[in-house]
Amino acid sequence: MVVRCWREDPCTVIHVVGDLDVAGAPRLRAELEQVLTAADPLKVVLDLTEVPFCDSVGLGVLVATLNQVRRQRGRMILVLAPGMIRHLLTITNLDRHFETSDSLREAHASLADAA
Repeated sequence: MVVRCWREDPCTVIHVVGDLDVAGAPRLRAELEQVLTAADPLKVVLDLTEVPFCDSVGLGVLVATLNQVRRQRGRMILVLAPGMIRHLLTITNLDRHFETSDSLREAHASLADAA
């Protein structure tokens, strides 16, 4: 798994490439922990368009991150391509809790409008 992170006002963008599974989840979790402690105000775009697979451990990282973002009164948008992760969120009813977007540009614009 490759995780790239950069600041693109008004948010922090995290781009993930590879499987979000038991092997890759710790890498993403470590990156997210740094972002969640440094960002103020907390606005995160998590680009998962190049993540072909997500297991329960990966899903747990996403849910834990969403909970932490909410506790900090922040906002997080998942950028998703059609496929496995979007389907996983739907069948677990988590699509009702996560804010999602079809593109990085759309997510960024949504956070910029809310600034």
